[in-house]
This record gives sequence, structure tokens and C-alpha cells, in this order.
Amino acid sequence: MLVATWNVNSLNARQAHVEPWLEEVAPDVLCMQETKLNGDAFPFEAFEALGYESVHHGLNQWNGVAILSKIGIEDPVYGFADGIEADPDARLVSATCGGVRINSVYVPNGREVDHEHYHYKLSWLGRLRDHLDATTSPDAEVIVAGDWNIAPTDIDVWDREAFEGATHVTEPERDALANIVDWGLVDTFRERHPDPKLFSYYDYQAGRFHKRQGIRIDFLLASRSLADRCVFDLVDRNARKARKKPVETKPSDHCPVLARYA
Repeated sequence: MLVATWNVNSLNARQAHVEPWLEEVAPDVLCMQETKLNGDAFPFEAFEALGYESVHHGLNQWNGVAILSKIGIEDPVYGFADGIEADPDARLVSATCGGVRINSVYVPNGREVDHEHYHYKLSWLGRLRDHLDATTSPDAEVIVAGDWNIAPTDIDVWDREAFEGATHVTEPERDALANIVDWGLVDTFRERHPDPKLFSYYDYQAGRFHKRQGIRIDFLLASRSLADRCVFDLVDRNARKARKKPVETKPSDHCPVLARYA
């Protein structure tokens, strides 16, 4: 099973990038974030023509998460499970694809340390842990994939000093992420690639992409049974370059991240 996650930064702007990428790479499952579409506007038929079933959780022109699957979609859950404080934003959708419980997540940005959105972010991560407890088990085959808006360690940022006093690198955020990992998940990419300078997000400004000045905030976490069968992990920098054919819009500022499980 080949599984990918990609913050597309608006499907309206990036559909012309996503469709040829799907045709070329052909993942079995793609988790998308920041579709920036409400439910009715999602291009279900376009993805069906490419062989993908879809579930999408979108409430307005912001946020939005989706799962595309060539291996079936069962038991979708839109947002947090029943009994957990509901989220006002569309940041989580879950479904079972080929026997694996897939969760596509778009963690809140946090904006500034101690901003109310920062505290919302920490609360959201705690509720995600509760959602996992309510919907599945670490003994099952589970993937939680998406844009986490957290760099797990200092080697996941191009320059730690550049982020001093900013979100994405604070101890409370990293502790909240570690709490989810401790549920029973593995960051297979970092296990396979312990070297720094491997990032998934590059700001459009100041030539960050070409200077390799990025951060790693997009990744897949897998339950141990799946992690033990992971045979490769990849950040697709070519999709960030968008060299394949001319399109009117620039690529997303996030790269797709992929993992294959035997």
C-alpha cells in the first residue's frame, strides 16, 4: 500500500497540479489538507474519473481535509468522534481504506505563542488523542497523516534560531505531538532518514525552496504493525518544483510525503 499526504493549499488553485501527480504517482491513498472548499464544491467526479473514491470534510473556504482511495472507503467519520468536543473547523476526516484506519489531519497553526489559537492548537491535539482512543486501537493498522504544523525536533527546521519565540517548535507543541506518538504510532520517515535538511514545507518568500530552507511539518505516523512493514519514505520535492507542464498557478508550498507498506 502506497499512502501519501499533501497539503494542497487550495484545490481551486492546485487541481491542475494534483490530477497529473495522481496519474503519475498513483498512490493507493492520498490524504489532503487545506482543500479550502465547502462540501458541495469538492471535485468528487474528477477524482472518480482517475479511479479514486473520496471523502471530504469542508465547511467553508478555509481548512478542509479529504481522503482519496483506490482500495475502498468505509466507515467515514467527519471531525472528532461522538462524545468529544466538536471542532468549529474542518480539520479531521477518518475512514477505513483496505483494512487500514486512515486519519487525515490539519493541525491548527497556532499563530503566535500564547495566542488563543495557540491554546486551541494544544487542545485540538489532545482531542485528537481522544479521537484515536474512541475510534481504533494501536494494535490495529492505523495511519495518522497530514500537516501537523509542528516540527518534531530541531533537525526538522532549517535554522532553529530563526524560529526562536515562534510557534511550531515550542515544548508544549512538541509534548502534545509526543503524546499522540506515545498512543502507539511511529514516525517512520525520521527513523529511516535521521539526517537533517529533509523538509516538507518551504515558504514562497526569499527563495527558501531553492536554498533548502524549509521545515518538516507534514508526515505520516503509523501504528507499529504497519511501521514494521514500511519499506520506504519519501518527500516529493519534484511536486514542489512543478516542472511537468506549465500551469497557471504555482505549486503548493508543501511537498507530498509518501510511505509504502508491504
